[in-house]
Amino acid sequence: MLNASPSQYQTARLSPKLFDAVRDYAYRTAGIELQDGKQEMVAARVWKRARALGYESADAYFQAVSRDKSGELQVDLIDALTTNFTSFFREPAHFDFLQNLILPKLRGRNQFTIWTAASSSGEEPYSIAVTLIETLGEAAFLQAKIRASDISTKVLRSAEAGIYPEERFRSLDQNWRSRYLLRGTGAQDGKFRFRPEIRKMIHFERINLMEPLPAEGPFPLIFLRNIMIYFDRPTQERVVAAMTAKLEPGGYLFVGHSESLNGISHTLEHVQVAIYKKAGHLEENRA
Repeated sequence: MLNASPSQYQTARLSPKLFDAVRDYAYRTAGIELQDGKQEMVAARVWKRARALGYESADAYFQAVSRDKSGELQVDLIDALTTNFTSFFREPAHFDFLQNLILPKLRGRNQFTIWTAASSSGEEPYSIAVTLIETLGEAAFLQAKIRASDISTKVLRSAEAGIYPEERFRSLDQNWRSRYLLRGTGAQDGKFRFRPEIRKMIHFERINLMEPLPAEGPFPLIFLRNIMIYFDRPTQERVVAAMTAKLEPGGYLFVGHSESLNGISHTLEHVQVAIYKKAGHLEENRA
């Protein structure tokens, strides 16, 4: 690995051979489809990572990614090729549905777990946790768990810390902040951290949806939001089938509002925008 001069990066392009290699690698390892027309975007992001890590060329960076046994550079490349944009209570109709139609059915259970399968930097699982507390009260801390997974160990580390800049919460009222957040001081001034009892509700782990899924489940609800846009149709069908198998009878699958299951083969019932249901009924008193 060499320290390259800025002049070496003035033309941020990839050869057709390297673009095809990056595209094939992203598809094989993470199911990400990089279509023709994405060459400039891919080139800019690959060159940016090459420069940040001190490689002499995009080829050298990709060769290092391909040889890396730790998986860290794989995560670095996949992070570069995807967008981890999210926000608290993104697509609020989903949280209304969770609060008003799903949680009343689960209130009588001793314990249940909700899975957020593309949790990114953590805003989604923390929004779910707060919705659980708002709906179930103090019982939520013992009754409900959240499994939050992502392919990126980088965003998972950030999410597990539960620390976010103040501007991420400006749309939420002051009472909400005082109930669920701790204000940072000193070096953490201008930041907030979720209270420890909320962080304990969430278990973060790395899961690659292209690999065999862990044995846990089934779940009454799986969030699979804003990840399907990166997959081609065969990959979408494979992932949705795997998620369906992990749902309880009567369980729900949420996808992103810009996504749908139209045009792919699946066995779920469409309930409303971006919400699908597995056949059967949720058991209200399931242990």
